[in-house]
Amino acid sequence: MWYLRVPGPCSFAVLLIAWIGSPTCAQTSNSQPTLNFKPALFASSQSDSATAGPVTGHETTDPPAGLPESPASHIASQIIEPTNAGSILGTVVDPNGAEVANALVTLENEDTRIQRTLITDSAGFFKFEAVEPGRFHLTVSSSGYARWIADDLTIQNGQSYDVPEVALHIASATSEVEIIATGHEIAEDQMHYAEKQRVLGIFPNFYASYVWHAAPLSSGQKFRLALRTTVDPVSIAIPAVVAGVEQSQNSYDGFGQGAQGFAKRFGAASADTAISTVLTDAVFPTIFRQDPRYFYKGTGSVISRAMYAISTVVICRGDNGRWQPNYSNLVGNLASASISNTYYPSSDRNGARLTINNWLIGDASGAISSLFQEFLVKKISRGVQSLPDSELGTK
Repeated sequence: MWYLRVPGPCSFAVLLIAWIGSPTCAQTSNSQPTLNFKPALFASSQSDSATAGPVTGHETTDPPAGLPESPASHIASQIIEPTNAGSILGTVVDPNGAEVANALVTLENEDTRIQRTLITDSAGFFKFEAVEPGRFHLTVSSSGYARWIADDLTIQNGQSYDVPEVALHIASATSEVEIIATGHEIAEDQMHYAEKQRVLGIFPNFYASYVWHAAPLSSGQKFRLALRTTVDPVSIAIPAVVAGVEQSQNSYDGFGQGAQGFAKRFGAASADTAISTVLTDAVFPTIFRQDPRYFYKGTGSVISRAMYAISTVVICRGDNGRWQPNYSNLVGNLASASISNTYYPSSDRNGARLTINNWLIGDASGAISSLFQEFLVKKISRGVQSLPDSELGTK
């Protein structure tokens, strides 16, 4: 109690005055003003009687002039001053209407940011006492339930606010699943994107990778991509066009003319394409563990990009991600040129000389094709997966 904290000398003075004043007031005639200096210890009972009804007893008047006012008067006046604190109470229930015990209730003053917390009892009841006027933020949380929030809750002077029934809802179950794709799955996905790439929307461009750090292809993926290229309708149509041009120029006259001659030329041109694709892009890349794709550089000076494109004829990326001699291309072109001697007319076979010429022509055409890939093909192709510049490679 506050009045017990009055410094020692003041408390003694108050008690002494109260002890002397009582008999003095009793001996004073009724015609004189009565000095009613009551001890501070009776202040609370005086406040209670004031609230209950009229106070009976001696009439109290101001003390005579010159007599100092009793400190007890100040103490009593402070104690009997009415309070303006209010309260906030309510009950917490679950979706079925059952009381939720041990729920955490937090009351935060939106102006001062002061927080008060308490736990609901076994009946789900909570009550904040001595709540000062202001705007509040009320939060109720309990394990297994979604958090309940009430904003902008305003309390007036002395108001007792009964919060409407707080009905908690079951928290939705959420979980995080981390999916880690294997290198084979990533390569499969990248290969499917590559199979959509076509120059001018017509000619297949399956062996160009615009992802610099693409996952390496497995042996099965290398063969499937080679087969997909070989049986593509455009890959079948191109040898037919070549055969028609050769027949009109009477190239490889040993094949003759007419439908039979066209069929032989078409078969030879188709065999050249299929054998070269399978050997250089599937068989030898599997044996040497090398990647048959062209990796688009896209950055740097024109000279550096051109040198990189030409160099891919003799160097390539291995399945281990390191650059190495392009055995697959060099040996594959030589092997396909050698095999072609078996089905071309004997009059057009020149032995090793023809084989070497075809091999060199194959390598030169590969360099030209790489230059087109680096500077032109991407601009006129459809189905190319767009990537930010940070994904483009630097050699």
